[in-house]
Amino acid sequence: MKVNETFISLQGEGPYMGIPMFFVRLTGCNLRCAWCDTQYAFYEGEEVSLEKVMNMVEKSGMEWVCITGGEPLLQEEVYTLADSLLRRDYRIILETNGSILIDKLPTEENLMVSLDIKTPSSGMEKFMKFENLKYLGPKDYVKFVIMDEKDFEYAKGIIERYEIHSEIIFQPVWGTELRWLAERVLQEGLRVRVLPQLHKIIWGEKRGV
Repeated sequence: MKVNETFISLQGEGPYMGIPMFFVRLTGCNLRCAWCDTQYAFYEGEEVSLEKVMNMVEKSGMEWVCITGGEPLLQEEVYTLADSLLRRDYRIILETNGSILIDKLPTEENLMVSLDIKTPSSGMEKFMKFENLKYLGPKDYVKFVIMDEKDFEYAKGIIERYEIHSEIIFQPVWGTELRWLAERVLQEGLRVRVLPQLHKIIWGEKRGV
């Protein structure tokens, strides 16, 4: 598989925010979101064997592993990696951009899916596969990255249209106001969690954290 980078950090977003874990960032992405903060993951990286990745995970001493990108589901090896981690009782968060079906992922309790639903400010909302929502459960979460009122109304409409059984996260685009988004959620009485990107609050816009 082609790996962009590996590192140990705190989970920076979602309901598992703040948990120390080992990150495996795979190379490649099929989307080009306007506010993407990991463009370096589009092309960089090197071929790494499954055995080497598993050895790095083991040496990290972490209980949790985050498989991210780019878009990790573009690489078929990701399913073998997930299976190998599950067999060794690791807890996994797999972050995916919502444009690829997740029906091939294992449905085990120790695999949590973080599914993006792209908003209009990303320019990629037309690529979303909403059928993915039926494969999610209470342990998973759906994330909307929100820049402005248009994004907010779009996300609200998706929540009203689809039956979502997972946690729902509203995350402000980095550099936009968190208070505005929190107040809008309270005004509308939405049952969502408003969460910033913890790793950027701690370390700023830095790679490998």
